[in-house]
Amino acid sequence: MSANLISSGTTARNKVNLRTPEVMTAVQEQVESHYRSDIVDMVRRSGGIISIGDVTVRLAKQFGFCYGVERAIDLAYAARKVFKDRRLYIVGEIIHNPEVNEQISSLGIKNLTGHNKQADISELQPDDVVILPAFGTELSILQQIKDRGCQIVDTTCGDVMSVWKRVRKYASESATSIIHGKAEHEETKATSSRALGDGKGHYLVVLTLADTDYVCDYIRHGGDKHAFLEKFRGAYSPGFDPDIHLKTIGVANQTTMLARRNRGGAASDSAARSSIATGTERGAQTFGFSIPFAARLRSGRTRFRELLNVPMDLLLVVGGYNSSNTSHLAEMGEEKLPTYFVLNASRLLSEKQIRHYNLHERREVVAEDWLPKGPVVVGITAGASCPNNLIEETLIRLFQLRGIGVEQLTAAA
Repeated sequence: MSANLISSGTTARNKVNLRTPEVMTAVQEQVESHYRSDIVDMVRRSGGIISIGDVTVRLAKQFGFCYGVERAIDLAYAARKVFKDRRLYIVGEIIHNPEVNEQISSLGIKNLTGHNKQADISELQPDDVVILPAFGTELSILQQIKDRGCQIVDTTCGDVMSVWKRVRKYASESATSIIHGKAEHEETKATSSRALGDGKGHYLVVLTLADTDYVCDYIRHGGDKHAFLEKFRGAYSPGFDPDIHLKTIGVANQTTMLARRNRGGAASDSAARSSIATGTERGAQTFGFSIPFAARLRSGRTRFRELLNVPMDLLLVVGGYNSSNTSHLAEMGEEKLPTYFVLNASRLLSEKQIRHYNLHERREVVAEDWLPKGPVVVGITAGASCPNNLIEETLIRLFQLRGIGVEQLTAAA
């Protein structure tokens, strides 16, 4: 029995339109009540700068939910309203932000993915509704859900689906997709499953320039196959053989990877370097690039670099620690000035202490004396998966640490 799909551009039996005016009006009201920030809106209208006493805050010109995230959340809320009397599930996290995922859970939408990050579909029944997250999901999981006859609400981002189209094309040409991304990331796993095509395709996931240099060297000169497979364990397709499957390749990208890793120049995309090396040094056939960054992410990072060029004492990056997009913003900040990657306002413990995520140690740590005495300029930004209400709470908490209340903040904004 085939599942019923609900998503723009998808045709299926018994398709249900979630985007009726009545439903979407109610959804927008609910979503705004959960995630909107009047204070952030006011600060943005005043040029993104607010100064009270000896504290000045500069907000990045663009941050917060991108279109793909907004659409995914809207569809999840709409599904709850349309299917009021049915059990709703979601495959993993809808986006990488714990507060948003908690809100989704509070709607009565149960996460099928446990601590081992494997989706458990054993309890699904034909009348159940299953939401696919913005990252998409692996083909094997999707097929199991379809086999159960469940109604499917597909919130997969359009940019992600563009990557899928490209890797399926590679597979049809018996090519290997070299995917620049994190092998364990939900989006990359979903893309990898589609890179197999009907069985003629393969994939290899590379993360860093060092990874790619290793692959390039192997393409040019050969090497120890066992060592190669051990180095990339868990990051290649079943049956992958570097001596065979690196002769014809195509290049794809996890859509949230850092933009400056994906363009030309000294910090060129690692996957692109692999493609160039393959084509020029060994005569292998190469295909084009698939790097469809969401326009909002591109623009947001460009404007974020503009913020980093303005004199500031420190930077706060707000968002989920497992968000690639937000992590990259923190990386960029660290190169310029003291940067603290915080989950939410609760991590601003006091003027003396802040609990933040150390990207290198991959854990939360407490920093001392983080907020300088006297006049201070603080930059604040967030990734595409962070709602504005969390920025507002962080802004409020920062000013509170200097004895400035919400009333003063609202008046100044």
